[in-house]
Amino acid sequence: METNASKKSAQGRCADALTQYRVLLAQYGAVVAQHTARSIAGVRHEAATELLANSNLSLCDTDKAENHYADLNVMFAPDLGVNINRLPITTEAQSLFRCGVPALSSLIGVTVNDTFHPTDRLVRLLPEGVTVTAFSKASSADEEVIRRHYGKAAGNINDNAALALNTALAQDGVLVHVSAGVKVDKPIQLINILRNMTAPDGTALPALAVRRLLVVLERGANLDLMVCDHDMSQDTPSASLRVTEIYLDTDSSLNLCELEESSAGTSRHVMTFARQNDNSRLSVFAGSLKPSRTRNDFTVNLNRPGASVDLNGMAILDGNRIADNCTTVLHNSEHCHSDQAFKYLVNDAAKGAFHGLIRVAEGAIGTSAYQSNRNIIGGADAVMHSQPQLEIYCDDVKCSHGSATGQLDENALFYMRSRGIDLPEARSMLMNAFMADVLEKVNPEQLRDRLRHLVERRLSGADEQCGACTGC
Repeated sequence: METNASKKSAQGRCADALTQYRVLLAQYGAVVAQHTARSIAGVRHEAATELLANSNLSLCDTDKAENHYADLNVMFAPDLGVNINRLPITTEAQSLFRCGVPALSSLIGVTVNDTFHPTDRLVRLLPEGVTVTAFSKASSADEEVIRRHYGKAAGNINDNAALALNTALAQDGVLVHVSAGVKVDKPIQLINILRNMTAPDGTALPALAVRRLLVVLERGANLDLMVCDHDMSQDTPSASLRVTEIYLDTDSSLNLCELEESSAGTSRHVMTFARQNDNSRLSVFAGSLKPSRTRNDFTVNLNRPGASVDLNGMAILDGNRIADNCTTVLHNSEHCHSDQAFKYLVNDAAKGAFHGLIRVAEGAIGTSAYQSNRNIIGGADAVMHSQPQLEIYCDDVKCSHGSATGQLDENALFYMRSRGIDLPEARSMLMNAFMADVLEKVNPEQLRDRLRHLVERRLSGADEQCGACTGC
C-alpha cells in the first residue's frame, strides 16, 4: 500500500517537469506579460501566480499514473523552447502543407506554433455574424466576448497542473464566435502546425506550442468546425499543449472534428471543456490517425434541460505510439442525453487507454447516457487499458456503459484467405469494418467520406498523410 509519505515523494519527483516553466515565469514574467493579448492578461497573470505559489501542482497524477500511458510529466520534461517574445516564424504559413483531407470548400485558418494566420479565403468569405480571429487582433466587441468566456468553462486551475501551465503561458489564442441565429454553411477549418525553433547555426531546437481556442455559439447558431494538428518537428522532441473552451447557448449546434497526425518526437496534450445551455447539441469526433504520444481530456457540462452531446473517437496505434482518451460527461440538468463511443486498434508495442466517466447529478431526471469502448489488440506486446465509469445520484434515468478488448476474428480471417484474399488485405478489411460505425458519426458528410478514405489508406499500409491541409 502506498503511504502518504511515498505519495508526497512521488509528487515531488513528478513536479520536476514544471520546474523549467516556473523558472521561466519567475525570470521572464514581465516579457510574457508584455506580449500577452490584453483580453486574457488578467487570467494569465492569476494562473502564473498560482503556478509559482502552489508547489503541490504536479503534471503527474500519482493516483492514476499507472493507467495513463501518455505521461504528462515525461511529455513536457524535455528542455522545450517557448516563444515568449512572439518572434515571427520566417515561413509562409499557408504554403507549409498540401492536404489529403478535405475538398470540403472550407474556410481555413492556420496556426503555426501559437501564432494564427487567417487565409485570404477566410477573410474574404467569412459570413456576416461570424468571427475567426486571434485574441490579439480582436475588435473591442470580440474582446468583450473573450473576457466574458475565457477561462470559465475550463474551471479551477488549482487542481489541474496542465491547465495552470497552459493558462500561465498562453499569450494569445483563437476566437471562433457565431452570432445568434447564424447558420454557417461552409465548414471552418483550423490547422495547427508545430514547427521547431531554429538556432543561429541552423540547428533545430525543441519547441513547446501553447495554444488556446475559444468557441462561442450564441442562441440558435450552427457551425461545423474542423481542427487538424500536424507537425514539422520530425524527431526533435517538441510538444503542443492546447486548451479548447466551448460555449453553446440555447438551441445552438456544433459539429467538432479533431484529427491528429504527429512525428515520432512529438507530444500532444489537448484539454477540451464544454458548457451547454437548453437544447444545445454538441457532436465531437476525435481521430488519432497517427499519434506519437497524445492525450485528449474532454469535460462536458450539460447544464440545462434538453442539452445533448455525442462524444466519439478512434485511435490507430502501431510501433511505440501512445494514445489516451479521458472523458467526463456531467449531467447537471434534467432530460439531457449523452452518447460516447471510442474504438482503438493497437498493434506492435503500442499502448492505448480510455477513461470514461458519466456523472448524473441529483435531480437530473430523464437522463439518458451511454458509453462504449471497443478495442482490437494486434500484437503480443500491445497494451490497452479501459476504465468506463458511472456515477448516478438520481432515479428515473437510462444509463449504460461497456468495454470489450479482443483480437481479429481468426475464423473470419481464415474464410477470407480461403477466398484468395492475402493476409494483409484481409486484416485491413476487418479493421476497416471494425471502425465503420464510429466513422458514421462524423459530420459533415463530405468529411466523413474523406476520413473513411484516410483510414483505409492508413490501415492498408499506404500511410497517406492528412497533413498538408489547405481545405480545397
